[in-house]
Amino acid sequence: MNKNNFKRNQYVVTVCVLYILGCGKEPSEFELLNKPNPKGVYGNSLSNGIIRDVTQLLKNPDKYLNEDILATGIVKEVCPMRGCWIQISDDSTAGGIRVKVTDGEIVFPKSAKNHNVTVQGTFVRLDLSKDQAINWKVHLEAEKGIDLNPNDIILKEEDYFEYRINCAGAVIL
Repeated sequence: MNKNNFKRNQYVVTVCVLYILGCGKEPSEFELLNKPNPKGVYGNSLSNGIIRDVTQLLKNPDKYLNEDILATGIVKEVCPMRGCWIQISDDSTAGGIRVKVTDGEIVFPKSAKNHNVTVQGTFVRLDLSKDQAINWKVHLEAEKGIDLNPNDIILKEEDYFEYRINCAGAVIL
């Protein structure tokens, strides 16, 4: 084999290896969080069943507590740090429901805001002590880059609990 053939073969092998390595690369959490088009399936595929809207769930939450549910709404907010939660609502609910995933398992992109979503998971109520409620408010504002003094926080009754869906899968339209 002459020198030119050897270099050409070496070049071809190098290009093939780089191509294969590049194809197998998983997107980083940063890339997933900043994905421009949020449409798609996140986590597990959704099963068939009755899809409830946020108003139905919040009107009679005890009926659905600790049940595996399908829920639909509009993404009103996305965790700006890791994409580990979304807040969903519909036109008739002010607060909505937080949809929480295990950090890093599913990353909701920030571009999901104002998109329709259907989620599946366990509907739960998270009860908070006074300190937990204050720390939660501080944490949520810190995620947005806002420094909040815990001593300035005045809690309302609804600050002591939060309804959530511990999400296993979602479809963003």
